[in-house]
Amino acid sequence: MAIEALYVHIPFCHAKCAYCDFDSRALDGSALDAAAVRYLDGLFRRIDALGDAGALQNVRTAYLGGGTPTVLGPRLPELVRHIRAWCAPEELTCEANPESFAEALAAGLAASGVTRISLGVQSFQDEELCAIGRLHDARSARAAVERAREHGFDVSCDLMCGLPRQTEESWEETLHEAIDAAPGHISVYPLAIEAGTPLARRIERGEECAPDEDFQAECMVRARDLLEAFGYARYEVASYAKPGKACQHNIAYWTGTSYLGVGRSAAGMLTAREFCGLSALFGDTLAGGGAARVRFVQRDDAACSFDFEFLSEREAIAEDLMLAMRTTVGAPPELIERAQRVLGAARVQAGIRAATTSGLARLDAATGALAPTEDGWLLGNELFGIMWDLC
Repeated sequence: MAIEALYVHIPFCHAKCAYCDFDSRALDGSALDAAAVRYLDGLFRRIDALGDAGALQNVRTAYLGGGTPTVLGPRLPELVRHIRAWCAPEELTCEANPESFAEALAAGLAASGVTRISLGVQSFQDEELCAIGRLHDARSARAAVERAREHGFDVSCDLMCGLPRQTEESWEETLHEAIDAAPGHISVYPLAIEAGTPLARRIERGEECAPDEDFQAECMVRARDLLEAFGYARYEVASYAKPGKACQHNIAYWTGTSYLGVGRSAAGMLTAREFCGLSALFGDTLAGGGAARVRFVQRDDAACSFDFEFLSEREAIAEDLMLAMRTTVGAPPELIERAQRVLGAARVQAGIRAATTSGLARLDAATGALAPTEDGWLLGNELFGIMWDLC
């Protein structure tokens, strides 16, 4: 099997952030300990089943996300060792929050084989962190980045713009703080207000203002200018990296690489042939007639129930074009040629014209790739819609 990426979901946090609608449970103390033991037992069984089926032998990247994986404490390196018993990923990323990324845990993760730490910093302004319910402050965020670097990890920092109380000046300070901390990778996201979250309810009551989209766009442009000036190259819509520090797991998602998701709410994507080869692990569900690609999401802790989406060959190639529009390299000529064979040359060329004449994409004269413009990133849904509509 050519499954090259593995995602493992940890659905626990010490506290839910005010903006978060991810699948996670806020637990602490004995309640967290008991839930973690049960959940990890299920993860180990699922990983072993996939390993026995030969599904993990070609995994090149693995990613532990959440939730907050680092709330597992010393159990987290045990999970990493269990994964590495079945595969040898070149890149193994673990998400971490500053308040739970302790010295002993950092050492344990390094010893177990984690190569990369993605820190949920979000802001280096204490007032902004408090407003969104983060448990750390700017000082502990700086210390966490330094701790990760001292233990030899590649380090990524997540930042958010459009936060309550955020200004142009405070955003500029956060960007400079992140650059001064010298991580190899920085991701920048606009705050999204999700229905039912505490922050959404505060906005509904008039206690906070909704994020201003124009301000967020200005923040994204300022981040681009400043990060690129300091040697960070943008490689996808939200992520910047120093040379050699781009996240290979991220790239797998945007380039049609098969990946497995393990854990409640974890998503995966396989070719229909790969999926049929593992059908016994998904309740003997078989891909529908003519499916080329299968997307699935685990619905429970025990990997007994899944949601499936079966994509035709036309839908799969349109999806590849759409996902390519998240990256700086865009859709290479070989992808465009394959799309023309599947979807029809006239249809694909019409889509390319629509994207280029609207200023959302451009044809790279040197490579022949169709790549997004800055407007294409800021108006991503319009560009993605043009690509998806080709199917």
